[in-house]
This record gives sequence, C-alpha cells and structure tokens, in this order.
Amino acid sequence: MNPADATTRSRIRDAAVELFGREGYSRTSIRTIAQQAGVSAALVIHHFGSKESLRHECDQHIVSEIFGRNTDLNAQPNSDALAATMQRWLADIDTHRIALDYLVRMLTDDSDLGNQLFDILVTRTEQMIADEIAAGRMNASSDPRMTAVLIASQSLVPLLLERHVGRALGEAGLSEQVLRRMTIPTLELYTHGLYADDTMLSAARAALTPEPEKNAPEEGTNQ
Repeated sequence: MNPADATTRSRIRDAAVELFGREGYSRTSIRTIAQQAGVSAALVIHHFGSKESLRHECDQHIVSEIFGRNTDLNAQPNSDALAATMQRWLADIDTHRIALDYLVRMLTDDSDLGNQLFDILVTRTEQMIADEIAAGRMNASSDPRMTAVLIASQSLVPLLLERHVGRALGEAGLSEQVLRRMTIPTLELYTHGLYADDTMLSAARAALTPEPEKNAPEEGTNQ
C-alpha cells in the first residue's frame, strides 16, 4: 500500500470512528462517512469492502489505542493497560472525546471486541477483589463473580449515562467537576456501605433461600 492510500484509508477510518461513536452504527451511512472523509462512497468500498468491515477496523483501532499494537484479545489481556488508558482518557475527556464515544458504542452495540473488552474488565475486577481480600482490605463476597460484574458495570455507568449524570448535577456531561465530585461519595459507598443495619440483607436472604421440601404422605395413609 503506498503512503497516499494509507493516508486515505486512515482518514476514512477516523471519520467512521467519529460518526459511529456520535451517531451509532445503524444511523451512519457509507455516504456520510465518505463526505466526512472528503472522498467518494466508491472509494470507501474500495478500501474496506463493506460497512461491517469498516466497523471492524474501527474496533481494532480503538483496541490498539487501549492495549498498544497487540490487539489479540485472546492472548493474556493487559488489564493494567485498560485501566491506565481509561484513567488517561477521563483525565482529559475533551481531547479523547471521540475515542470515548466510540468505546461506549462498542460496549452497547453488538460488537465482538466490545464484548471481549467488558469480559476483560470483569476479569480484572474479579482478580483485584481477590487480591484485596487476601490483603485484608476488602470483605469476602458470597458470589465473587457477581460482585465483579456489579463493580465493573458501575464503573462504566458514568460513561454510558454521561448526559444524564451531568444533567442531574447541573453539568454538561462528565466534566472535571463531576468526576472530582464523584470520587468521595463512591469511596464512601464502597467503604461504609449504604444501609445502617442488615435488615434488607436478612430479608433478601430469607426470600431467596428455598424452603426445605416437605415429605409427601405415603400412599394409603390418612391425610
């Protein structure tokens, strides 16, 4: 591929990343991507073959931004790289807005790489919890995997519901002020809990615990 072709291909991909992230995959057409990239729709098809193939390359591009050149998520995942990238993107959300928008689309749309990214986040969270329990800094859970899923999901909620989170706090999305304001209440919730006693927990355990089966009466005996 000559340098001019590579530049054109990258320009098309970058336009698609921005449009897919902002508008969604189904609402973005090849023609719109071509207009954004300043090329013809035929040239988009020439380079990528189809809209689905273009989306796959966009997915790979965002994954490479997170994990570096190794985009094989079937290999041992570099979960520290995922955490570091998310912290860097959120610390300068305006600069990384396009990538963050696309990441949200990956996680909410039907994307294989999006599914794998969420699985990596859950696995990393589960291991972190296990390490913290072993170190005596966290309490053990009755269901470690479910706890990891809940915490991983909670960490993504501000991204997935950015507009609503910001609106509820009088801000436009995840501003620096919102992120700073979120830190202490989140740690308070995880450190001290929400309920002052175990009334709700005890009631839930009682409701979810199956009652022992009563022995059926033997045939011929009086009821």
